[in-house]
Amino acid sequence: MIVLLILVMQLLGLLLSVIIDPYIFKTKKRLLIEVILLLFCLLLQNYMEYRFDTDIIMPYLRIIVGIFGYCVRPLVLAMFCYIINSKSCSRVVWVLNIINAGIHLTALFSNICFTITDDNSFVRGTLGYTCHIVSGMLLAYLLWETFKEFVFVKKGDMVIPIFNAVGITISVILDSVYDLVAPYSWLTIAVVTGTLFYYVWLHMQFVREHEEDLKAQQRIQIMMTQIQPHFLYNTLATLKAMCRKDPDTAAELAEKFGQYLRQNLDSLGTVGRIPFEKELEHTRLYANIEMVRFENVEVIYNIADASFTVPPLSLQPLVENAIRHGVRIREKGIVKVNTAFKDGYHEITVSDNGMGFNKAKAEKAEGSHIGLKNVRERIEQMCNGTLTIESIEGEGTTILIRIPEN
Repeated sequence: MIVLLILVMQLLGLLLSVIIDPYIFKTKKRLLIEVILLLFCLLLQNYMEYRFDTDIIMPYLRIIVGIFGYCVRPLVLAMFCYIINSKSCSRVVWVLNIINAGIHLTALFSNICFTITDDNSFVRGTLGYTCHIVSGMLLAYLLWETFKEFVFVKKGDMVIPIFNAVGITISVILDSVYDLVAPYSWLTIAVVTGTLFYYVWLHMQFVREHEEDLKAQQRIQIMMTQIQPHFLYNTLATLKAMCRKDPDTAAELAEKFGQYLRQNLDSLGTVGRIPFEKELEHTRLYANIEMVRFENVEVIYNIADASFTVPPLSLQPLVENAIRHGVRIREKGIVKVNTAFKDGYHEITVSDNGMGFNKAKAEKAEGSHIGLKNVRERIEQMCNGTLTIESIEGEGTTILIRIPEN
């Protein structure tokens, strides 16, 4: 009974840890709680089976309790498979559990799986090892999903899942060759203890994922702090130049720019995605100021798709690059901004008839260049999208952003 009490205390401690764990998503937390409740039921089943085997002679009830135990064990493994990767958890996992339950339910009217004789003896039938076989298959599948889903973990971290698998395998062998006369089985001890270790291991992975997300957000924030002052500096520099050329127009545009900043300061400061329409407003404002300053520059828009979100300051820097480093020295410099929805992707194309450039040098450039690498990294990290560049020196540049549909 001491071991049984220890197992109960393990599950109670595990239940409390899962409930207060801040790193586990609600869905996974709910599944872990359900697993723990199933294990409580398994302990109760073990205790009832022990009583029916030693003190209470009720063969039919013992059959029902036995069926429940044989159904719960592989179900726990299936739920762990679902916790690891709910998206790719194969239907075969659940089909195996249904088959296992169906075969053991035959014990109610047949001895093909197992039966309890009138003298209260357990007799295993032809399909009596169905639970063992199904559990073995699920255990192998769980290990496979664990390795596949957490490929980024350190090799030493995989000791816990492997240790659990070995422990469960050994417990099955012990239950087969050594009858433990107690209100629990070797397999129950292994499953309960293994669940505790497995939760600790999962917690480590969830914390690591959380830390990686924080690092990604910090990288994005750093990139935004780099690009925002550049945008504001260049815009104010343009207004300063216009003040000498056309003070009245400069004053009008400065007023509009001030209104724009007051209305869109939140968008400029966010590290999350914003509606494309807002980013287009940023771009139009900047382009309008530049077109006043450089009369030979024209920005043409063909917006066929705008129902998606982008990182802030992702389109405007591309148009700025096209104007400042491409078309403004042309007799007639043209920048085209096109959007379309093609093959499940939102596409943004910025093309110009400027001087073109060397892509490798431009992506590494700092200072006066906006840094295409900055925009590309935010498109990849925040949108799971791509940014590609085609540039021919002396002819022009085309930049294509592709963002998958949510």
